[in-house]
Amino acid sequence: MIPVTTFNGKRVALFGLGGSGLATAQALVAGGATVLAWDDNPDSVAKANVAGIETADLRTIDWSAQAAFVLSPGVPLTHPKPHWSADLARAAGVEIIGDVELFVRERRAHAPDCPFIAITGTNGKSTTTALIAHILRSSGRDTQLGGNIGTAILTLDPPKAERYYVVECSSYQIDLAPTLNPTAGILLNLTPDHLDRHGTMQHYADIKERLVAGAKTAVIGVDDSYSTLIADRVERTGVKVRRISKRNTVADGIYAETTRLIEMNGGVSSALVDLDGIPTLKGSHNAQNAAAAIAACLAVGVSADDIRAGLRSFPGLKHRMQPVGRRDHVVFVNDSKATNAEAAAPALSSYERIYWIAGGLPKEGGIASLAPLFQNITKVYLIGEAAPAFAATLGDTVPYEISGTLERAVTHAAADAAADTVSSAVMLSPACASFDQFKNFEVRGDAFVALVAALDSVDMLVDTGKGN
Repeated sequence: MIPVTTFNGKRVALFGLGGSGLATAQALVAGGATVLAWDDNPDSVAKANVAGIETADLRTIDWSAQAAFVLSPGVPLTHPKPHWSADLARAAGVEIIGDVELFVRERRAHAPDCPFIAITGTNGKSTTTALIAHILRSSGRDTQLGGNIGTAILTLDPPKAERYYVVECSSYQIDLAPTLNPTAGILLNLTPDHLDRHGTMQHYADIKERLVAGAKTAVIGVDDSYSTLIADRVERTGVKVRRISKRNTVADGIYAETTRLIEMNGGVSSALVDLDGIPTLKGSHNAQNAAAAIAACLAVGVSADDIRAGLRSFPGLKHRMQPVGRRDHVVFVNDSKATNAEAAAPALSSYERIYWIAGGLPKEGGIASLAPLFQNITKVYLIGEAAPAFAATLGDTVPYEISGTLERAVTHAAADAAADTVSSAVMLSPACASFDQFKNFEVRGDAFVALVAALDSVDMLVDTGKGN
């Protein structure tokens, strides 16, 4: 835990007592703050009471006595309309912040020079975050990984010299972190997302810009117009900017030339690494992720040799284009996190001969947008509620069967791929939510891994906990 000592002796109101909210309340109390917390869910309030956190309906408290208001990032700050608690804080002139801001202040107070890499972007955040943490850890560095990737930031170890922090930041978290100042800040890309919470694309982009605007070194993907303009603006303020691209040459930064990553410094180019042969970093989207990771790691003093070693040993992000097993010429890929067509596209574009397991609880739009990638698919195995609709979309363009269950799909796809004569992938990339047959995409992905492990003669590439 990181005790929040910067509010020692002060009163702090807090709304949102989910996992990160409860951790934040405990960190504030551990640092000496007097906390009054609340949540619209009575069960969350009861859980906080059991944990020793004082609770009170924030409609009834003395807001003039509060030094700050800590809001959960899942609670609307501005759109579609501010949460009632945010309105009360603003009316009282109380600053509204989140757990990332509390971390930033603790770092500034106790170890301002400890390396801090913050990552944001519409797509690729989690993979890039996990890759950076892996490179740092594999090079022997004390590395703390948290934020939006799933570990509440205030549950990490306290800041100290030579301790490296790798933090994934959502737009909601950035919006609540006004003094965010990473050593290296990464903005991967921007496409329309979460506009129900940000109102307009421009407002969404403005929030994302804050992460790199406060960085010592800004690593910015320049393959979309919004990010390109942000790179130019941030550079004009005096921040060092390293541009990255998965398709175009950049003057100062890192770009991809097919699978090769090239660094440009002052007009001089040098080859950094070839991603060919690294199965967890296949595809142009992963070239962008790797370029960003390399630029950030170089910015915090990691050697090129250590970076290359980390790239080659990267196990991949669980459930995201994760190679989990191999049998002869067939690789088994867990892409269960692909819960819609857009999310499935990177995996389908990264292999040339795919036995594709798809389906589940369908999302709006189905798989029609994936039609240009059907050329990479040898056969489709349809499961769940989406099977009839997906079959109608596939029509006569791609052979398919309605397998119904994941177990049947894995068995049939593995058998068909084994009978093939060339390298191929049996891939779970559902383009659907999981809720018709599984609790969540993680459970679905774990089920896929277990089914692959149960096949004969498969060399597992991940730990299944069963000695495989």
